Parts: sequence; structure tokens; C-alpha cells
Amino acid sequence: MEKILYISIGAVLGANARYWLSDWAAQKWGIAFPYGTLIINVTGSLLLGFFLTLSTERFLVDPRIRLMIAVGFLGAYTTFSTYSMESFNLISHGQWLVGLLNLLGSSVLGLLAVVLGVVLGKLL
Repeated sequence: MEKILYISIGAVLGANARYWLSDWAAQKWGIAFPYGTLIINVTGSLLLGFFLTLSTERFLVDPRIRLMIAVGFLGAYTTFSTYSMESFNLISHGQWLVGLLNLLGSSVLGLLAVVLGVVLGKLL
């Protein structure tokens, strides 16, 4: 139960950070291009790679804090960071085909799932 509390605290902060940053980007540059989403995906990936490397290879970080930041905050901020980190781990461990399959599969299947969702939403 304690782990869930840490994850939840991080998730509340991450979701609000995502909302704030998306809103800020839309006000600054408009909505013709999803600048906020791009910024969130890139910064989330940077932060996850940086934090997990530091917290697992360089410093001793309480596992609850790791959960709060990596799963809670960054999970709510963007799942794209997890997708990027997992793909990197696969590729960096020599599993090129599986890593590329994850990258392409998630992108293509994700887009197809959105199309299916839109179609189903219009049918109901």
C-alpha cells in the first residue's frame, strides 16, 4: 500500500506538470502543431533516462522514491518516456530487431488503435 501512495503522489504531480506545460506551449506557439506533446515526450524521455541511470548506477536512491518519480511522476507526465527507455534497453543489449519492432509496433499499432477508436466512437 505504501508503494501505491508514493506512485500516486508522483502521478498527481506529473499529470499537473503535463497539463501546465501543454497549456503553456499552446498559449506560446498556438495549436496548429502539438508542441506541448512533443516537448513532453522529449523531456519525459530525457528525464527518465537521466533519472534511472543516476538512481540505479550512480547513487543509492530509495526504491519508493524511484517509483514515485519513474512510475508516478513520469508515468503520468508521459508514457512515451517508458516506451523510449524500453526500446533503448532492448537495442543497447543487442536486441535490435525486438527494439525496432517495439518502436514501429507501438507507433503503427497505436495509430491504428486511434483510428479504430474514432470509428467505434462515431458508430455509437
